Amino acid sequence: MNISHVANKTGLTNKAIRFYEEKGLITPPIRGDNGYRSYSLHHIEELTLLRQARLVGFNLDECRDLVALFHNPDRRSSDVKERTLQKVDEIQTHIDELTLMRQKLIDLAEQCPGDDGANCPIMDSLSGCCHHKVK
Repeated sequence: MNISHVANKTGLTNKAIRFYEEKGLITPPIRGDNGYRSYSLHHIEELTLLRQARLVGFNLDECRDLVALFHNPDRRSSDVKERTLQKVDEIQTHIDELTLMRQKLIDLAEQCPGDDGANCPIMDSLSGCCHHKVK
């Protein structure tokens, strides 16, 4: 199978496939006499795993671990579950941080008159200025 066919099957771009190969995240494809890569169903499985893992927030190092688990016939589902739940916790922490950031921005926007004047509590807060009024 050529790279275009694999890209079509996995939903990845040719560039992404080459990137994952360069980073050692997939089994190296066989190269023909013409130098072209030849992919198998196994590569489609690896690349689909990578695409899906990236879509739910796993970073490249975590994806490397998931691919290793994918290849490990002695893997335990508990190991996969543990990594997944760690990612859930990490995402929840990020959501909590984003929620606080959002509320801070809402609070700042509510303090700002939003008129034609130069006085802006948002700029004052972001710059660390305390009640420095521009006239």
